[in-house]
Order: sequence, then C-alpha cells, then structure tokens
Amino acid sequence: MVEHMTGGCICGDVRFSAVPKSMEMGACHCSLCRRWSGGAGFLGVECGTSVKVENEAALGVYPSSEYGERVFCKTCGSTLFWRMQDGSDTVVSSQAFDDADAFRFVSEIFVDEKPDNYAFANDTKKMTSAEFFAAYASEQGHQHD
Repeated sequence: MVEHMTGGCICGDVRFSAVPKSMEMGACHCSLCRRWSGGAGFLGVECGTSVKVENEAALGVYPSSEYGERVFCKTCGSTLFWRMQDGSDTVVSSQAFDDADAFRFVSEIFVDEKPDNYAFANDTKKMTSAEFFAAYASEQGHQHD
C-alpha cells in the first residue's frame, strides 16, 4: 500500500500531500508539457483525487485544453500538477515530491510528438497520442461497468 507523500514548490509557498496510485512515473512528450516543464516532457505520478494543498491561494491555474489544466506556484512558477478540470484526476510532477527518487520511470506518452533531439535511456512502455486516448477511453468505460 502506498502511503501519503509530501511535496511542494521551490519557494515553499505551496505544500501538498498525495497518495500515488503506484510508485511509478511517466513522461508526457506532448508539445504543451514540453513547453510547460521547460524540458524533455512532464514527468508525472498518477495521484487520482488524493492531492491536498495547504495554501490553495498560492496556486496558479492555466486551463490548457477543453478538459485539462496545469497548476503551478504563483510565486516561484514551479510546475506542480496536471489535472482534469472536473477534479477527477491529478498527475503530480514527480520532482515536486520531497522524495522524488522513490518513483520508477516506466512509461512515455505522446511519443509521436517527441522531438528527435532527446531520448531517455530507460526501457519504458511507449504510447502515441492515439494509443493513449484509446487506452484512457477504454479505462473510463470499465470504471462505469
């Protein structure tokens, strides 16, 4: 069973706790995540609805699609969460956790959008954007069975 884990931004204005669904992280290579994270994709940990933030007023929220939003610290700009606008799921930046080394790197999504100028050495499960959306739709259908 995964325990509550804590984390926060660079400046400390935002502190949070969350229960990861597993001790695994994945990378998203979509163009929005690469621009948002300022690097080789967003490295995230699935945390469902378990995220609790101590100082909600310090959060900046950018609605980046019809369904998702990106959450950051208003003071220092740290990348913190990608979440569904309806609050049904949150993916926490793996590097925002106090114990960021705890996660195994297991998957990459939107590999069809990844530029050729970088690659991870880890052996990961890779999915294109179409494969990801199909898997997500299938998962949502099974949750309502």
